[in-house]
Amino acid sequence: MEIKTSKAGSELVIALEGRLDTITAPQFEAEVNKGFDGITSLIIDMKKLDYISSAGLRVLLKAQKIMAKQGSMTVKNVSQELKDIFEVTGFNDILNIEE
Repeated sequence: MEIKTSKAGSELVIALEGRLDTITAPQFEAEVNKGFDGITSLIIDMKKLDYISSAGLRVLLKAQKIMAKQGSMTVKNVSQELKDIFEVTGFNDILNIEE
């Protein structure tokens, strides 16, 4: 999996490419954890993400809980396959998902 980050003021964008699974979730979690200071808007761009496992969902949930205390988190560019996973797991009710 490839992770690209960009920061502009208090906004952090993390773009994911590939598969977010048990093997790559720790890498994603480390990237998210180092970016929280001073951030009020976290955007997770999933345009190039092919798959997400329960390990990836756990990292998203953790990030959502932290951002709920200091700002907002938005998940963008979600494919239909990932939308289906979010719907089945109930994450579509937890996350702010934009087209």
